Amino acid sequence: MTDTAVSRARVAARLDRLPPSRWHRRITLTVGIGAFFDLYEIFLGGVLAAVLAEQWDLGHTAKSWVIAAGFLGMFAGANVLSVLADRFGRRRMFLVNLGAYSVFSLACAFAPDLPWLLVLRFLAGLGLGAELVLVDTYLAEFLPRAVRGRYIAAAYTFGFVGVPVAALLGARLVAGHQLLGIEGWRWLLVAGALGAGFLQLMRRRLPESPRWLTVHGREEEAVRIVRDIEERVAGETGLTLPSVPEAETVPERRVPLGEMFRGDLRRRTVMWWIFQVLQTVGYYGFGSLAPVVLTAKGHTVTESLLYAALGFCGYPIGSALSVPLIDRIERRTLIIASALGIAACGLAFGFAAATWAIVTFGFLLTVCSNVFSNAFHVYQTEIFPTGLRSSAIGIAYSLSRLTSVALPFVALTVLDGLGAAAVFTGSAVLMLLLCLDVALLGPRSTGRSLERI
Repeated sequence: MTDTAVSRARVAARLDRLPPSRWHRRITLTVGIGAFFDLYEIFLGGVLAAVLAEQWDLGHTAKSWVIAAGFLGMFAGANVLSVLADRFGRRRMFLVNLGAYSVFSLACAFAPDLPWLLVLRFLAGLGLGAELVLVDTYLAEFLPRAVRGRYIAAAYTFGFVGVPVAALLGARLVAGHQLLGIEGWRWLLVAGALGAGFLQLMRRRLPESPRWLTVHGREEEAVRIVRDIEERVAGETGLTLPSVPEAETVPERRVPLGEMFRGDLRRRTVMWWIFQVLQTVGYYGFGSLAPVVLTAKGHTVTESLLYAALGFCGYPIGSALSVPLIDRIERRTLIIASALGIAACGLAFGFAAATWAIVTFGFLLTVCSNVFSNAFHVYQTEIFPTGLRSSAIGIAYSLSRLTSVALPFVALTVLDGLGAAAVFTGSAVLMLLLCLDVALLGPRSTGRSLERI
């Protein structure tokens, strides 16, 4: 092994052997809050579709575009910004994506009509498209392998608070119609823009990923960052840090994008592309369509948003539930078990008529959804090498965004023609196919170094 390779390997191994500390928890919180805005924006689409259907007299196609416009922007953003993150760095793209989202979300709040709203929601989605990809990649490259799963799950727990917040704020503001003479739905967009702008300031202090720096030949800078982290961790924990065993020094290297389609990585790429297309229907389908589904069942907009908000409370609870599970159960197993839970609870929600059943099964579905989501977000960071981690995750993840563009058009057509039960029956079938995909093609990853998976 060359001196350069040893340097690269030791950077990764030094990060992996650190004990968990306040520094790790602070960086997890700072990065995890960003997931709030991604998820807030995603589920805001369903709120806006339900509200503007009445205020602007939107038809079936127009409501679908209100939901789809943001996802279309996220599809483009996930492809472009995730590839740029492998080229120009994780930290830089963190600042670009949230900055763009903040500006265009604020502009969206002043949209005078539907065409302007759709264009600006597309541009806001473009800025936000790689947020979750960058959250996953950045944290995975800093966190020690022993706590990688549960710390990333904790980061998403912070983010998932945004889901019920979006629905509860929507119900509250829509019920009041106006606040300070401005329509309530516009305030929801302003809140997202200002919050993202504040987080932008917090993220300016984040260091660049040492793993990324070493892959790009910037070993001295990487070693300096690692040394600073070691000093902070040693000071906070009062522990003497163990030396790095030679056996742990597995070098990383620059990897061309085309290597995704060669050797063992080809199997993983195919598995993950199939997964991302299928998971969208089961996971995002409920969150983005629930208010519209409930209005189709005969509830008022205000009632639908309230019931959806109560169901959405399962998102942060499910995310918190995943924290103690995610490093104890093999990722593949946890993904499959929670996907089966989504399928079963979705069927029950689709057939439910009583209010208690709608809220209960919506809540249980979202609990399962976020055990599922946290498990797969950790898993995807582990199955691709550092040199193309962000690109490989982002390109696959963009397929979920593209599926999300088509989803409202297909789902709302089925909803109008066959009802909610048919929508969730189709979703359950696709989740079963997802389970087969992961079981047959997915590698094991829990508790292993990123460089050895």
